[in-house]
Amino acid sequence: MKGFNVSEWALEHQSLVLFFMLALFAAGLFSYFRLGQAEDPEFTFKIMVIRAVWPGASPAKMEQQVTERLEKKLQETPYLDNVRSFTKSGETTIFLALKDMTPPKEVAGVWYQVRKKIGDMRYTLPEGTLGPFFNDEFGDVFGNIYAFTADGFSYAELKDHFEEVRKEILRVPAVAKA
Repeated sequence: MKGFNVSEWALEHQSLVLFFMLALFAAGLFSYFRLGQAEDPEFTFKIMVIRAVWPGASPAKMEQQVTERLEKKLQETPYLDNVRSFTKSGETTIFLALKDMTPPKEVAGVWYQVRKKIGDMRYTLPEGTLGPFFNDEFGDVFGNIYAFTADGFSYAELKDHFEEVRKEILRVPAVAKA
């Protein structure tokens, strides 16, 4: 009994084998030139930190009157994965995490909705509560950090020069913040 021999088949069908080799080479070459070339690839950080301060409040009061109210409102967030909170005397910190499947283009809209919903209920929090404050930008990546110093120039002159440099840097493609 004679089995299938790949080498024999390839020798009998040389033109077909050559075609597949060229097609695979062309597909590989095409894929190679379409690979991402960013040094730091873009990613979307899907966590927001919400902080509120109520000076002088005990941890129990803080949790009952601030943390629980905020968490209840945050449960309405689309693409919500989980909400974790830490409460101590006069302060609460809430971490709002979105599901990994959340489309990156939707994240900014979700953060806007969170700010809006919490802003609408801010006035129901106890008098003297500061905030809530939102932080969703801690995932930003900074490639370069520069410091400006100059002997013989006043602080105002240095600041004016810095502002001009900042305007120029913001005109560079792929620069989001300066």
